[in-house]
Amino acid sequence: MTITRRIILDEGPGGMFEHMGVSDKTTPASTPGILLFPNALGTKEADFAYAESIAALGYPVLVADLYGQGKRLTRADPDPALYMAELNSDRASLRDRVNRAHGLLKKMAKVDEQRTAAVGFCFGGKCVLDLARSGADIAGGVSFHGIYDPPPLPNASITAKLLVCHGWDDPLAPPAATMALAQELTEAGCDWQIHAYGHTGHAFTDQAANMPDRGLAYSPSADRRSFRAMRDFFADLFA
Repeated sequence: MTITRRIILDEGPGGMFEHMGVSDKTTPASTPGILLFPNALGTKEADFAYAESIAALGYPVLVADLYGQGKRLTRADPDPALYMAELNSDRASLRDRVNRAHGLLKKMAKVDEQRTAAVGFCFGGKCVLDLARSGADIAGGVSFHGIYDPPPLPNASITAKLLVCHGWDDPLAPPAATMALAQELTEAGCDWQIHAYGHTGHAFTDQAANMPDRGLAYSPSADRRSFRAMRDFFADLFA
């Protein structure tokens, strides 16, 4: 197994975007590909490392840059949600960007464009849901501690199967929002499942999250269980 990384530049609406392709050199051609949407901070080393863990399962990964080249934040910045807020206020642009990233994934070497899926964390979980809501031809999507509010746009037919991995004590997605998502997906006729982890808040896959007073904290058990759930979901999806 030889995992490699490759920067993929794309000049789209709004400027240049810097994505990262991650794959195993030994992966055969015509393999299902995975699109990875980062959290509110944008692409970073933690996303590339998680992509490597997915690539080790045999799936090429595109880590999507939705903000633009050079637009990266940390939790130490004055407004770490700056770029996320811009796209939250323009869900049509967000929908266009997630679909453009999906198109790039399909063009990656060894990816079978007929068999793709998406994963996302926090804001990235919302991106997975919005990609599915747009009617994109992904086979499935996995949201980790995502945000569930629907866009002020009509949904297309949701054909993707969805797995939502959720911390039950997440202050950014309280039980009412989770139940509303379940109702939305049910009414859409979507094949969905929600895995809720008790005594678990937001950002449970993020080893750098250490703000329990704000409901953000890493959970080794939820991280491990959600990764296993994702792995089994993909195995079933692409069987």
